[in-house]
Formats: sequence, structure tokens, C-alpha cells
Amino acid sequence: MDGILVVNKPKGYTSHDIVAIVKKIYKEKVGHTGTLDPNATGVLPLLIGKGTKLSSYLTNHDKEYKVILKLGVKTDTADVEGKIIEEQELNEKYIKEKLTEENVKKVLKSFLGEQKQIPPMYSAIKVNGKKLYEYARKGEKVTVEPRNINIYEIKLIAINLKEKEIEFQVKCSKGTYIRSLCEDIAQKLETVGFMKELQRTAVGEFYLDNAISIETLQENKDNMSFLEQQLIDLSLCHFGDVL
Repeated sequence: MDGILVVNKPKGYTSHDIVAIVKKIYKEKVGHTGTLDPNATGVLPLLIGKGTKLSSYLTNHDKEYKVILKLGVKTDTADVEGKIIEEQELNEKYIKEKLTEENVKKVLKSFLGEQKQIPPMYSAIKVNGKKLYEYARKGEKVTVEPRNINIYEIKLIAINLKEKEIEFQVKCSKGTYIRSLCEDIAQKLETVGFMKELQRTAVGEFYLDNAISIETLQENKDNMSFLEQQLIDLSLCHFGDVL
């Protein structure tokens, strides 16, 4: 079987975990078009069989996310899995002045458009042949060059004043680090913060509504007809003379 399978990745699994599970079910070569952190959920397009030849054509897609940003706390990894390295009290005065709907929307809007972003130290980007997280784990300093990104849309979903959290959705270009975006938003709100939750809702034209769960795949692992029906036909993809 050949095609593209859109999986709804659950929390706690690496992208490689999902690839291994799907490979066992489909008994074909399987590849992905970009990883999702283990703590993140959502859209993970997988390439099945001959579809693996399309990898370089699908890695440049724009992405869409739903994000929960926790304010007042900074972690070394910029997400919920890291160690807390700084805490700031967000008192009533701060909340009344900074966490109003008007101000939060204004801050989010300021991130629209093309810009430079410094990737987080705990990432797989290589500098001098070593991944950044390898430097970070050893406490070594290294210069990280900013990267060009584009934020196409960013919208406020909700403000949780009790938990000091902001939920928002963002549509962005390839290479955008949401962990860095969360820290930058917190900084503009004159505090610190980290990415508490992340759900990828779309990769290019692949949407969460059309994604299948790992549980459903495993329940139907012996139903070849069902498994084949879940694949997006490669003939519907316009990638030139690749296959």
C-alpha cells in the first residue's frame, strides 16, 4: 500500500514511536514529514510505501497550532518538561494592567509577519556538527543564529486569570519554534513563560478533523480494506515526476 496517512499523535509518544507502530500495522516503509515533541499532540502526516519519496516535498508546509502559554514561570527547555529556572509573581496590579483582553490581543498581533527568531537551546538544530540540546545538557555556551520565520495568523482563544495562562492559535511557516514564540510573547507581557500545551491542528492541507487515532488503526490492523481507505492516494498529489 502506498499513500499519505494523517495521524492524530497522542501525548507521550515520539514521532518515531508512531512511525514504528504504523510500520508494523501497514508492513510497509513509513516516514514522517517533521517531528512533534512527545508532549505535543495533533496532526502528524506519515508517508507510506512509495509515499516516502515525497518527503522533501512535504516538509515545507505551513503549520497551525493551538497553544497554552503559562506565565510567570520559566523552564530550561521552554516547555512543561523542563526544570523551573525562574519564577515571577504576577500580582493583581499586573493582571489588571497586562492580562486584559485588549492588551493580550495587542501583544499577539505584534508578532504577525516576517521576523527573526532565535531557536530554543533544547532543539535538534546543529551548530558546528553538534545538536543544540547536546550543548544545553552539558551547560556549554554556543552562539545560536536567528532564523527567518513568518507568522501568518495569531489569535487569542482565552485568558485564564486564575492559572495565569493564555490560550491562542497560530498559523506559521516551517521552522517556527512555538516554545520560542511563547517565551517572546511572555517577554512582551513583561514576565517569563513557557509552552504548557501544544496541539498541531494542521500541516499544509492536512487537518486534525481528517486525522485518525492510533487506537483506531490498531483496532483495525487486520482489516486491509479499512487500512487502505485511510490513505490519501498519491495520484491526487501534484509533485511532478517524483514517483
